[in-house]
Amino acid sequence: MKEGTGKVAVAAAVIGAAAAVGVAAYIVRQRMKSSGEWAKAMAIVKEFEEKCGAPEVKLKQVADALTVEMHAGLASEGGSKLKMLISYVDNLPTGDEEGVFYALDLGGTNFRVLRVQLGGKEVGVVHQEFSEASIPPALMSHSSDALFDYIAEKLANFVAEEEQRFQQPPGRQRELGFTFSFPVMQTSINSGTLIRWTKGFSIDDAVGQDVVAELTKALQRKGVDMRVAALVNDTIGTLAGGRYTNKDVSVAVILGTGTNAAYVERAQAIPKWHGPLPRSGEMVINMEWGNFRSSHLPLTEFDHALDVESLNPGEQIFEKITSGMYLGEILRRVLLKMAEEAAFFGDEVPPKLKIPFILRTPEMSAMHHDMSSDLRVVNNKLKDILEISNSTLKTRRVVIDLCNIVATRGARLAAAGVLGVLKKMGRDTLREGGPQRTVIAMDGGLYEHYTEYRKCLENTLRELLGEETASSIVVEHSNDGSGIGAALLAASHSLYLEENS
Repeated sequence: MKEGTGKVAVAAAVIGAAAAVGVAAYIVRQRMKSSGEWAKAMAIVKEFEEKCGAPEVKLKQVADALTVEMHAGLASEGGSKLKMLISYVDNLPTGDEEGVFYALDLGGTNFRVLRVQLGGKEVGVVHQEFSEASIPPALMSHSSDALFDYIAEKLANFVAEEEQRFQQPPGRQRELGFTFSFPVMQTSINSGTLIRWTKGFSIDDAVGQDVVAELTKALQRKGVDMRVAALVNDTIGTLAGGRYTNKDVSVAVILGTGTNAAYVERAQAIPKWHGPLPRSGEMVINMEWGNFRSSHLPLTEFDHALDVESLNPGEQIFEKITSGMYLGEILRRVLLKMAEEAAFFGDEVPPKLKIPFILRTPEMSAMHHDMSSDLRVVNNKLKDILEISNSTLKTRRVVIDLCNIVATRGARLAAAGVLGVLKKMGRDTLREGGPQRTVIAMDGGLYEHYTEYRKCLENTLRELLGEETASSIVVEHSNDGSGIGAALLAASHSLYLEENS
């Protein structure tokens, strides 16, 4: 009996040992598999980081290429990927403007109407107020009359409610600056033809029409006595708003959902300008720099795929690697590849990670700025947006590294863009007779809220210019240029300027 029991015990021990060896072998295999997958994931990160590399030498090549394209775009229509649009703004605000002016800011599905009271030199903006409204979805694809009647009605209500002190003197019309952030072929300071709709609008009978004439007819139908004095886009509004408070402002850059730049050019340096030279000798150019592209831009497989699948393949390449619409999407694409090819989030690929644009740049910014020891913001974002609830601290650290790679490339390239503009203006080096101060007015949610991006952009610009020149170049945040800037441009292009002065 004892002998049998012994045999059973030995057999059990052998089986137990074999099982233990099997479990150990399985664990070793799993560890080897997971270390192999981790190595594969790290290889994807390393390759992505190398492809995104933007060393100083490359950035200077990008800046030089942008300057060349600026010359080509100014020489002839269609001469470059950069449109270099003539804005017809040849009088930026001086600070002397007086009176009550209005602005209408139509940038997308929302619009604002503003009233600004200007008190002239030393006084500046005495009073400003605004009212916001959204465009009903049905009107975004209805008719030109229906859209502009709706806007004119809101303007009529805004004017009807105003206090006596804002009323115009007898015989004087109210004047309005119209910020219209859609592609327009400008034909004068207050006329421009709609080229095409973007941002979800598709009102066919407005395309090819003068948007100022359309608005003016609607104002007449609604009984509003108001003249459109200036048609501008948000970048030029930012330039005007910046110049009003600081006479050294001569460049404006928007870094938000999209990106653009405008600057003050010498009228004689615009070969495609055939009209009489403006009295100021200057002309504001709307670059539309989001459409810049160059072989020097550090593009990756993820950028190419994003572009091919976008609504505008081959267009807006610079915008697609620098602006808020796209940074989070680039991050998502890298994480998806790591999940599919290196089981980065476990054996299953998180289904939500396959949805384009699910990861927005504000969420990427929040993760990038996570300073907690356990990276709980990253953990919460992965859980809430992508339904990834099993992330380790190690994977969360890699997510932050990827945020940094994407944001750093975008910010360094935006800085190279600014350098290209300064080169074209001859402000990239110190000139005889001491430093000429140049202020760049920056606006847009990306610049304003993504701190790491903003710091990287400003540091890179300093690095590219060198300490001595950098001391004469100032970057300032210019808030809400598209609203108040349009009212200021109505003031600087007022019919009543002569009698005011």
